[in-house]
Amino acid sequence: MHIKGNEMPNAIVIGAGPAGLASAAALQDQGFAVDLLERAATVGDSWRRHYDCLRLHTTRGRSGLPGLAFPDDVGRYPSRQAVVDYLDAYAKTHDLAPRFGVTVTAIARAENGWRVTHTAGEDRADVVVVATGLNGTPKLPDWPGTFDGPIVHSSDYRNPDAYVGQKVLVVGFGNSGGDIALDLAEAGVEITLSQRGPVNILPKELFGVPITSFGLLSKLLGYKAADVLTAPILRMAVGRPEDYGLQSTGKGPGARVIEDGRIPLIDVGTLGAIMAGQITVKPGIEMLDSATVRFADGTDTPFDAIIAATGYNVDLRPLLGESPALDANGRPKVSGAGTPEPGLYFCSFRASPNGQLFATGQEALAIAAEAARAFSLATAR
Repeated sequence: MHIKGNEMPNAIVIGAGPAGLASAAALQDQGFAVDLLERAATVGDSWRRHYDCLRLHTTRGRSGLPGLAFPDDVGRYPSRQAVVDYLDAYAKTHDLAPRFGVTVTAIARAENGWRVTHTAGEDRADVVVVATGLNGTPKLPDWPGTFDGPIVHSSDYRNPDAYVGQKVLVVGFGNSGGDIALDLAEAGVEITLSQRGPVNILPKELFGVPITSFGLLSKLLGYKAADVLTAPILRMAVGRPEDYGLQSTGKGPGARVIEDGRIPLIDVGTLGAIMAGQITVKPGIEMLDSATVRFADGTDTPFDAIIAATGYNVDLRPLLGESPALDANGRPKVSGAGTPEPGLYFCSFRASPNGQLFATGQEALAIAAEAARAFSLATAR
């Protein structure tokens, strides 16, 4: 595509979280006029609603988006609030002015571009970037039976205050489940952690080096060779999943990410709490029965509440219909690069083992550069 005369091509970016902010800044830098749409009332809305104890697993030096580093005073691993403050600063630094309270309802091909329909009307764009991310709709399993107490998704958990003196089941041993179980256990809450499938576990640091920094080995050697090389060291550092009553995947952490799209558990102390008896580990849930949960091992245990750290569903078909850019489940086939639909891009829909914010920034830069080439714009300044 080529722009006639001095006309500036325009882009609509959907979502003002890290992916949307980075994409908008990168596109602006490439010469696009950018309209940033956000259904919430602030940038980084999901980060403002994450649980209080959340900290990044990547160091601040590997967590910034393009064009702005985290300040030194946030510590080695930025907290949830530090990320919120950073996203506010990022929007201000790059002169981004999102339109808040605007929910996109449809994205469709139009003559020479795209038509984006939303609650404030309709706009045309040469380029559309969907940057709503992996945390789409909270996923709650449909367990057989009924439960008397509350069942809440991990996205609604903030801190242990509401659970003091209760017996709580945390379902799912990903990074959110591990963080929340430890947060509750440290507050004296009686915690059981249920994990149905196999897991990979990694220490937060190895020999004083953040575990996410070892991703360089995968780039140098390939993920399979890196998994083989690091396996004995990881066994010495954290043992095997079976040591904690969990199942092993039979794959290394790199293979688990690349082949299955699953991020390993990066331990922040949960494994130690399991070994100390502060957290009980059980297999998957077989059924619910009033105040009791029956597990796959045949045991029954009463609980006051269940917190489901069971992930999210991402399905963009309500926005795009049966687009060739989406797979059969409505997830983008490609993230951070061109799609089968010229001018349509997706940012941060691929899990990264080396830090989601860093990967998000790299995808945003790649999208902006590719869009600029398509419109024959100058290279980024």
